[in-house]
Amino acid sequence: MEYRMYGNTGTKTAALGYGGMRFESPMDTDKSAATVYRAFEKGITYFDTAPGYCQDQSEIIVGTAVKEMKKTGKPFAISTKSNKSDGAVLREELERSLRRLNVDCIDYYNCWYVLTLKIWEERKKGGAVQEILKAKEEGLIRHATFSTHLPGSHIRQVIEEGFFEGVTLGYSVINSPYRQEGISAATEHNMGVVVMNPLGGGLIPENEKAFGFLKTHPNQNMLEAALHFLMSDPRITVSLVGFRNDNDVDTAIDAVNSFVPYTKEQIDYIQSRVSREFNNFCTSCMYCDVCPEDIPVWAFMETHNHYRLTGGEGTLGRLKWHWGTSMDALDRCTSCRKCERACTQRLPILERFEELKAAVPKEA
Repeated sequence: MEYRMYGNTGTKTAALGYGGMRFESPMDTDKSAATVYRAFEKGITYFDTAPGYCQDQSEIIVGTAVKEMKKTGKPFAISTKSNKSDGAVLREELERSLRRLNVDCIDYYNCWYVLTLKIWEERKKGGAVQEILKAKEEGLIRHATFSTHLPGSHIRQVIEEGFFEGVTLGYSVINSPYRQEGISAATEHNMGVVVMNPLGGGLIPENEKAFGFLKTHPNQNMLEAALHFLMSDPRITVSLVGFRNDNDVDTAIDAVNSFVPYTKEQIDYIQSRVSREFNNFCTSCMYCDVCPEDIPVWAFMETHNHYRLTGGEGTLGRLKWHWGTSMDALDRCTSCRKCERACTQRLPILERFEELKAAVPKEA
């Protein structure tokens, strides 16, 4: 297992993190906790969970494993979150997380689900950010962090306000251009960088025909290729993978243990392939963020990328949970084409809207 320094905290953590949002049997606490402990035994030290994950059982599962992990005397770190804007409500959620996780202090506490700058302003005005900082002063959390799906330039804005010591963001080869500035800003400010969805929500390992260029040798599988590409970036501290069971843990750890850093030439080649073969995929540069009806055009265009690779499976969930919107937003479109005129790639945005509407049902 490879270990990396988390920003300027003075703490090293495993480069592979445990994402506690995909437990195969969340109502079987002991079985699921045994999977968490297995990952710990094999060298994983960063465990990420949240209220609501896995039928609201994830924190309970991780907390059950924590009781056993403590007995070993070996180091580990717990990350959890709150998406509440009201500081008092966040405090209640934090105290409940402490009880569930069987810890006196949470290592990394995330201001969670920061999807837009408007939401970010609400977190400050509602007292959530101040409550996180207060809890840090009280010793209830060690490091104040935030979790986001913002574009890179907006991540930079949040970082430069100076509240946080680390960031968790969605990142893979598919959306790497979209969040580069965010990762760069975190590095400039000596912050830890945790990436979630490193497999592109499963799209990369499930679509070898499209993403096979990530492989640098014939014996490398797609899981290895996706993780190795990210691990070759020294700015990334932890890649979070969601584990369902023991087999998922073993497979991902084997992938990390086979890591050989990509050369600059290999990275340049991959980036050129991304630019060339995905040049008609939306890069989420957000120049289309000019809609007079406040439609989040970039969110639908990125979702169209997902639709093209999957045929529509999971698209509604992606809109709702990744972007915080729904198909209903497209009803506001007046076909003014202002977004198309602003698009640097000259993509047929309205045509892709229609493709999504034809293929994806509205949420009931």
